[in-house]
Amino acid sequence: MEVFAASDIMEVAIRIEENGVNFYKFAEQIAKKEDEKKLFSYLAEAEAGHKRIFEKLFAGMEKSNLTESYEGEFGAYLRSYVDNNLIFTKEIMDKQLAQIKNTAGALDFAIQRELDSILYYHEIKKLVPASQHAEVDKIIDEERKHFLSLTERKKCLA
Repeated sequence: MEVFAASDIMEVAIRIEENGVNFYKFAEQIAKKEDEKKLFSYLAEAEAGHKRIFEKLFAGMEKSNLTESYEGEFGAYLRSYVDNNLIFTKEIMDKQLAQIKNTAGALDFAIQRELDSILYYHEIKKLVPASQHAEVDKIIDEERKHFLSLTERKKCLA
């Protein structure tokens, strides 16, 4: 079942990165220790870097030509879905941020968000035409790089 084009998924990826930037900036503001503030600042910039990469990929992609009830319908749906159901939701911020007590905890949180993103993109890829799977794989590769970077930072703490 093909429901979305790879460009639709790339728009979701961009929105997830935007939400990640906002989350980590918020976390930086409420962090009490200087090393945690620096970590959250780093994570916010890493998410912003991903957003820029995804925007460049999106600019070069063939856009979806699915029939919409109104222009931008699918994009609006996906953005709303991301904002309310994925990765960096208000519920996550309220519940899980309160549990972060140190830099290791912050890294664990960030690592789990990357794993959640990777899983989401693997699942959503099933709804994209096979001819566009390579575009979704580019998103997954970027998330894997971020995951590896975070796990390396965590090893350095130990």
